[in-house]
Amino acid sequence: MDKNDIFETAALMADAARLRTMPLFRSAGLTPDNKLSDGFDPVTEADRESERAMRAILAERRPDDAILGEEFGMSDGSTGLTWVLDPIDGTRAFISGAPSWGTLIGLTDDAGPVYGIIDQPFTGERFEGGLGRARVLTAAGERPLGVRRGVGLAQATLLSTFPEIGTAEERAAFERVAAQVRLTRYGLDCYGYALLALGQVDLVIEAGLHAYDIVAPIAVVEAAGGIVTDWQGGPAHRGGRVIAAATRELHAEALEFLRGDRVADAPALD
Repeated sequence: MDKNDIFETAALMADAARLRTMPLFRSAGLTPDNKLSDGFDPVTEADRESERAMRAILAERRPDDAILGEEFGMSDGSTGLTWVLDPIDGTRAFISGAPSWGTLIGLTDDAGPVYGIIDQPFTGERFEGGLGRARVLTAAGERPLGVRRGVGLAQATLLSTFPEIGTAEERAAFERVAAQVRLTRYGLDCYGYALLALGQVDLVIEAGLHAYDIVAPIAVVEAAGGIVTDWQGGPAHRGGRVIAAATRELHAEALEFLRGDRVADAPALD
């Protein structure tokens, strides 16, 4: 694995995606399409053009790698490496003018994620993790990523994108954890995982994810010292129900409530 070529290729893809997304962000002429006949799952020309641009770079620089992208699906490869692309994670935020969306660029081998970028073009932040890197790049320069340590569940800050989480069962599981933490916030999409890697929050819990939603965040969070699994403690890179935590101790404590192994203590009777 040529790490320098991977770093350079990923940076070129993130730059190319920025050039396609930023002209349309907060643009009066942006009109989303709906992927669903029942419900609302928006997609914009910015999503499509960004993924096309990233795929074109891979076709030129790494044509033998596989690609899994949200908008254009799977392209087979022969190297054992797969680039997992979400051109705009948080399209609902994008069309609302909220800066919590980002471009996700992940790389997996047979064992799972090895490298990832969470890129936020509007704020100019690029979170990068894996293959020996754990950093955020901004206009002010570079700083290392690192999760917050020494925080128990009662002092933790918990994030999730959607208040409804998923099914009624999933919502109930999430609420068992949310009832134990100090603060719960919603709606940050991939930026929540970036904040976890930056040491600003402690937990992210979500359900209904796809591989392209989570491969890059896993690489970034784990490079920063965190842990990401499914709700049973197994691998999460294929999507579904995901819990990301700053430390193994916090992860284990939250997982007990999430799985229903532990419930809140009943209030003492007078």
